[in-house]
Amino acid sequence: MAPLLSSSRSRLCCAALALAGLVGCASQAPATEVLRHRVPGSDFPIAAAVEVPAGATTVYLSGQVPPVVDKALPGNDPRAYGGDTRAQTLGVLRSIETQLKGLGLTMGDIVKMQVFLVADPRKGNAMDFAGFMEGYTQYFGTSAQPRLPVRSAFQIAALANPAWLVEIEVTAVRPPAPAAPR
Repeated sequence: MAPLLSSSRSRLCCAALALAGLVGCASQAPATEVLRHRVPGSDFPIAAAVEVPAGATTVYLSGQVPPVVDKALPGNDPRAYGGDTRAQTLGVLRSIETQLKGLGLTMGDIVKMQVFLVADPRKGNAMDFAGFMEGYTQYFGTSAQPRLPVRSAFQIAALANPAWLVEIEVTAVRPPAPAAPR
């Protein structure tokens, strides 16, 4: 009889612990903020990982290319779009910022970015990553906007217009509204 009693007590203790765990979980408020994890030991301005809370709305923006900045130049001239990778990156990021604003979002709501860079003949047919970073760091990792996205950057053969040196595609998140106090 003693082993049966011990077994019953063991099951009862396990059930009590499980119930206490469930009560503890139920009392915690759900996460409503996007969590951004820095790259350990690095000050490079991208996140190592981003966690999106349940209930958040994901917004996917199509790839943005440089806007025309000089209509007097032909459409196949890179100078019509700012000339170099840095200037074209700034134009693309301004376009993304405007599009996000129209959706009630900001650059700080971006959680993922994919960057497509074309080889620049003036840079030995290599992508101008430094030029891209000069534009990027005006929008990300600043004291005014410290939220960093995860990001990939690729050198590609070409974009639809031979004058374009950069295209950027982003994913943004609209966090869920905080739960009302009970």
